[in-house]
Amino acid sequence: MNLDVQNKTVLVLGLGRSGVAAARLLAERGARVIGVDNAENEALQTAATALRAQGVETRLGVGQLGSVAADLAVLSPGFSSKNELLCAVESAGVPVISELELGFRFCSCPVAAITGTNGKTTTTELCAAVLRAGGVVAPAAGNIGRAFCDLLRRGDAKGANVERLDAVVLEVSSFQLERIEQFRPRVSVMLNVTPDHLDRYASMSDYAAAKERVFMNQQSEDLAVVNADCLGDFASLRQPGAPRRLVFSARGRREGCALWLEGTKIFSAQAGELLDMTSTHLRGPHNAENIMSALAVGEAFHVPLDVARQAIAAYRPLPHRCEFVAEIDGVSYVNDSKATNTDAVEKALAGFDRPVVLIAGGKDKGFDFAALNEMLRRKVKLAVLIGETREKLASSWSPAVRCARADTLKAAVQLARQNAQRGDVVLLSPACSSFDMFQSYEDRGNQFKQIVRTLASGQEISRAKH
Repeated sequence: MNLDVQNKTVLVLGLGRSGVAAARLLAERGARVIGVDNAENEALQTAATALRAQGVETRLGVGQLGSVAADLAVLSPGFSSKNELLCAVESAGVPVISELELGFRFCSCPVAAITGTNGKTTTTELCAAVLRAGGVVAPAAGNIGRAFCDLLRRGDAKGANVERLDAVVLEVSSFQLERIEQFRPRVSVMLNVTPDHLDRYASMSDYAAAKERVFMNQQSEDLAVVNADCLGDFASLRQPGAPRRLVFSARGRREGCALWLEGTKIFSAQAGELLDMTSTHLRGPHNAENIMSALAVGEAFHVPLDVARQAIAAYRPLPHRCEFVAEIDGVSYVNDSKATNTDAVEKALAGFDRPVVLIAGGKDKGFDFAALNEMLRRKVKLAVLIGETREKLASSWSPAVRCARADTLKAAVQLARQNAQRGDVVLLSPACSSFDMFQSYEDRGNQFKQIVRTLASGQEISRAKH
């Protein structure tokens, strides 16, 4: 499994968080590393300075590489298949792997890989909490927190105990899975597959095929934890030698399901009632999917059920995921900035039994927004639209809900406040990427929280559990 990079020339394409971690790991293992990036901003310049101190050659603002002489290239997930640098590397016959694959080649412990369209981060955190409570040393990494390669660096004080890890819980994206070769999780989790990243993939089937690669190298002694809703999409799970399957459902008991949700209770085919969600800080069927996945991962690593229950009950949702911010004049303000696709918005709306004023919009990712119309009719009294998609959203949603437009997020919050009544919810759940107006979904959510808290200043802010 290990990759011999001693004295080899390795290109790292993209110097974001994953790329920097890959470059550092490679340099530590004796490679001659050249880090390149098309962009040249202040953050990249800071990263490049730190990498050069470790002996990594860096090239920023690179339009073309010229001659390409390398033994291997490691691709950051943000690079599309049409990127000119990547095309030049491939044309030169240089093997290309993802940062995920690179990390796996240097990882000596089992991996639990969490993927799906929505819920990955919450589930990764839940799984890590369950394993930690059971005495399993298994940090969360990947798309969450630390990059996988950063976790594996021997020279990093934070990674000094890497050889003593029992496992790693990884949040894994379709982008990372595109370039795996040997990556083989002992446990894989497929939470759901719904429309997303259609600006990168030609079709939903292409997107699902990228997700399906998480099962590619699993063997019969490995475990695939799969949502019943998307099980039929994955023919590889029906092939000889496929991993064992544990199927769950948030839509009641279904044939072949080991775990399912009825009302607020999660049941097991073997043990009966396992957990009542009212004993946790998580709500809604989508969070039931996350909890069932964490229970399955805990069982795979021999964590006692009572211990897993206690860890899940203690877990609190991460920021920007249906995060309660404040109550102003009887109206609850909720930050769901992480909802960057239509399925995430649908799941957020399904969790509320009160009228919603929805703030949505951002950078278009190629969705059919009209797919939300039935949910909008039932749940939303007004949609306040921002960003580059606001006209497209208005065109799609006007048959289902009254729409208004705002030029800024602050103006959107003010307009939502004017139209909300006591008992309503003002929900930021954009259904779009943030990069038209913000640095990230976190930046968007933090700005929303600051705007709301400014409105609430001088008032008693009631905090509640959602």
